[in-house]
Amino acid sequence: MKTIQECLQERILIIDGAMGTMIQRHKLTEADYRGERFKDWHTDVKGNNDLLCLTQPDIITGIHEEYLEAGADIIETNTFSSTNIAQADYDMQSLAYELNVAAAACARKAVEKYVKKDGRPRFVAGAIGPLNKTLSLSPDVNNPGSRGLTFDEAADGYYEQIKGLADGGVDALLIETIFDTLNAKAAIYAAKKYFRETGKELPIMISGTITDASGRTLSGQTLEAFYISVKHAKPLSIGLNCALGAQEMRGHIEELSQIASCYTSAYPNAGLPNAMGEYDEQPHQTAHFIEEWAKEGFVNIVGGCCGTTPDHIKHIAEQVKKFVPRQLPVVEEVY
Repeated sequence: MKTIQECLQERILIIDGAMGTMIQRHKLTEADYRGERFKDWHTDVKGNNDLLCLTQPDIITGIHEEYLEAGADIIETNTFSSTNIAQADYDMQSLAYELNVAAAACARKAVEKYVKKDGRPRFVAGAIGPLNKTLSLSPDVNNPGSRGLTFDEAADGYYEQIKGLADGGVDALLIETIFDTLNAKAAIYAAKKYFRETGKELPIMISGTITDASGRTLSGQTLEAFYISVKHAKPLSIGLNCALGAQEMRGHIEELSQIASCYTSAYPNAGLPNAMGEYDEQPHQTAHFIEEWAKEGFVNIVGGCCGTTPDHIKHIAEQVKKFVPRQLPVVEEVY
């Protein structure tokens, strides 16, 4: 079967949409989240979506299948918060490795079902979230030098996650929704350490988040600065996701397409949230914006983030299939 690199040379690949949005549709209760295994857990766990890979794996696999049915080539594991650092919110840090293995298994099961059905290659990206603590910014306004964790703690947490994802059988690692590049560097460091120690190497995909109209990440970097500071990882792809809708993301994607020597990805939210925090942009609207990006040659991988559904992904897939993927530019290195 073709590798992800071979597929990227042939066509624009489709990554899936929001996991949280789809989980919300199931209207799960605290008891559903707990399942039998955690029925007596000492803290509330509702909202810990990653836990569902252990307690409701059929729901997670079902969501993956909906995205594959809609045309996704790449599905992300349900592991956005599956580090011991993020799971500490629920006092479940000891489950981090197991969560990643289980999540990879859910995605792998869905992918194998669809590959068997039509033989078309599909891939599992191990989702590595940004953490709920930041290495660059102080959590204490009165003490700018304070930090919620150390670089080594972040790297160790990411290493455990990467090991679980790799053991579970993912095809690539996706370091995503990056608002603090130093957190991303901890994840890159952990990945490279894992590759060195095991001899098992996986493609690394990186996706940052521009948080406002200034075109900067939360930790203050411009898009170009962000790219330059992570390109040493030699990623398969670099891109943007979350925070912005496609309309607001366009200029940033155009800029990235011009400076990146690797493949580019974009999976925006379904517009900007309304006053209730919900997303109103319809599938055909999101697809219209992304179709233009494909036509202009800005992208290699497209999909959706918050608020997007299989219907959004279906529309996007239909609109971009007639366009050739962005050609990798010859970028002159200046030292």
